[in-house]
Amino acid sequence: MLFSSPRFLVFLAVVLAVLGLLSSRTLKLRFLAAASCFFYAAWDWRFLSLLFAVSAIDYYCAWRIHDAHIVGRRRAWLALSLCSNLGLLGYFKYANFFLDNFNGLFGAWGSHIPAAHVLLPAGISFYTFKTMSYTIDVYRRELEPCHSWINYATFVTFFPELIAGPIVRGSVFLPQMTRDIGPARERMVSGLTLFGQGLIKKLLFADRLATIADPIFGNPALYAPATIWCGVLAYALQIYCDFSGYSDMAIGTARMIGYDLPENFRMPYTSSSITEFWRRWHITLSTWLRDYLYIPLGGNRRGHLRMHVNLMLTMLLGGLWHGASWNFVLWGGLHGFALAVHKLFVKWRGQRFQVPVWLGWMLTFLFVLLTWVPFRARSFAASLLMLRKMLFLGDLSGGLWSPTWLRWLAAAAVLGHLMGWLMEKAPQAPGMDKLLSRGLDWFGFRWSALGISGVYLTPARVTVAGSYVVCLVLLLLFYFVPMNTNPFIYFQF
Repeated sequence: MLFSSPRFLVFLAVVLAVLGLLSSRTLKLRFLAAASCFFYAAWDWRFLSLLFAVSAIDYYCAWRIHDAHIVGRRRAWLALSLCSNLGLLGYFKYANFFLDNFNGLFGAWGSHIPAAHVLLPAGISFYTFKTMSYTIDVYRRELEPCHSWINYATFVTFFPELIAGPIVRGSVFLPQMTRDIGPARERMVSGLTLFGQGLIKKLLFADRLATIADPIFGNPALYAPATIWCGVLAYALQIYCDFSGYSDMAIGTARMIGYDLPENFRMPYTSSSITEFWRRWHITLSTWLRDYLYIPLGGNRRGHLRMHVNLMLTMLLGGLWHGASWNFVLWGGLHGFALAVHKLFVKWRGQRFQVPVWLGWMLTFLFVLLTWVPFRARSFAASLLMLRKMLFLGDLSGGLWSPTWLRWLAAAAVLGHLMGWLMEKAPQAPGMDKLLSRGLDWFGFRWSALGISGVYLTPARVTVAGSYVVCLVLLLLFYFVPMNTNPFIYFQF
């Protein structure tokens, strides 16, 4: 069930209606867990048993960790939890990858292992990281184990973020379980607004931009360098609008139900350094990698050389987390190298040299664009071909193709980032704060800080200008949304 499909909207309406009718919090939690399992079964019911197995193992291990007083036993139960999660993730996601590489390396000597043909369960990368963080936090004495199996099952299976995040930690979600969930006016308004914002990003931007990016990445040899650049720019906007659109819809859906999910994107393309980019892009993954991988490896506590090694290892594994392909490892390695270079540069320059913000932004955006090539390309060979053409090296032949509406979508994306940047900076500048509030009020909107979910626009009242904007958006959706909705990009991870 895609968030952008009519089937999901009917499912969500039924869930909200039943939650509104039930009076007992326990019954609501049981129904929500059952509805989440139904949502997951709609993808492939066979993998429900895998979801239950992961939940049961980590619930049991967390209590054994909590009750054990001998350090060795606590570590053993933690190891069991981590090995179970990583073992399942490794088998289902990377078995075919490692078999293909083994056969490629040793096939000439007669060694060959038949392909496993393992199917990838929906959301396994996300819910294994979620449950791993739970047992690690219990081991660190930062979180009490969940006393209720119903609450824990609801946390693991919660359908808005089950398939593609945000990656929600137990320390964020479990304290909210004492709330009385169900539709409430303020939460419904803000939740629907967030859901609608994500739907616009997905349908009007991401799916339309895919009609440019897909054919260019599919056969880059046919296109000239200028067209390749257009395709990469289209993909950069597509993946942002697609994934942040999903996150907005997930956060909005959870808010309508009664829970708050953490912010996952914060205008990443406004970043003036690669370090800032990773503070704004897929925030729940980058903070997870920092807290559960980079810092345990030693972080920056063991000297600069070790810090750079830790950065590289973290980003290489982060790249591999995205998919079983050397292209993802290359993408992660490039970002790890860029982070290490930026740390060195900051240390070297000290206060002697300040990079202009505009130059830092240009260099960061250019680097991110170039690294999207191996992330999206089908193979190493396709990545090298596209990068050579983008850098005007080698054969530059090919056709020119640049749809006019790409410029309009790019301009709209820039405008959206500018609005988000103003909303972010407004609290720090009283004059800007008042000016922005007046402008939004004229359209009938206000900007609201929704706790851990970030800052978003929400409707405040009906105005003529706001009604025109809503009608314009509906017309754009009607005329420009492709007939077939694409699956969300991060479903493949």
